[in-house]
Amino acid sequence: MREAKGFTLLEVLAALVILAFGLLALAGLHITSIRGNSFSHHLSLATVAAQDGLEFLKNLPLNDNRLLPNQYDDKRALPPGMSLMSFARTYNVTEADNMKTIQYTVRWNDGRDHSVTFTTQRGL
Repeated sequence: MREAKGFTLLEVLAALVILAFGLLALAGLHITSIRGNSFSHHLSLATVAAQDGLEFLKNLPLNDNRLLPNQYDDKRALPPGMSLMSFARTYNVTEADNMKTIQYTVRWNDGRDHSVTFTTQRGL
């Protein structure tokens, strides 16, 4: 009998098992990548919302009621294109040493709690 050339069934099954483990590892990396992209997107939207809110407050006159020392919820409409995500926007105004400090925070939950905070100061 001549020598048979080719792969045995056992060798093919072993190769398929190794391939399956490799593909499962890649699937896990793909899921992690999607979660990272989603978080980055939400962080970018929250940053835009925080910048928008802080710029609005920076342009108010210093004697405006919205700049009295206190904690506030920002009830203004979100910037265009941001209505799909639920963001809680708050800001805190404190006054010391002839300076008003405005701290603007945007919070969201995508399965975990996240927040981004920007701070600015205005002279009296």
